[in-house]
Amino acid sequence: MAEEKKKLATISNPYTKKQFQKFQKEHRQLIFKRRRLAVFFAVAAVIFIVMGVQIFSERQKLSELQDIKVTTQAESVKLDDKVETLQQEVALLKNDDYVAKLARSRYYYSKDGELIFVLPEESTDSSSNSSAK
Repeated sequence: MAEEKKKLATISNPYTKKQFQKFQKEHRQLIFKRRRLAVFFAVAAVIFIVMGVQIFSERQKLSELQDIKVTTQAESVKLDDKVETLQQEVALLKNDDYVAKLARSRYYYSKDGELIFVLPEESTDSSSNSSAK
């Protein structure tokens, strides 16, 4: 087969040269189109990857914010209950009889001629009851 290639000769006239140049030009255009298409697909792939990463990170942030929302709503409910109890206590503190009773029980204030007896508080610890038996 190597001998057959050596036996082939090319015709070098203007028509064959023109046809060879036309073939080379079409081949270069085909290579250019393939490269341009490859670059386009590479750029598109990079854009899709970047967008995918951004979507993923935004979803993580969204889930974190939803967790924070749930915890803050729970805290808000607790604080609303606390505010309600404090408002009730403020309303009670406006009553003079309640304030006098509170001062007597907490701070051992007494009226003239009253005696205050302090009784020890009972322990509700079951371990001390079981050890005494």
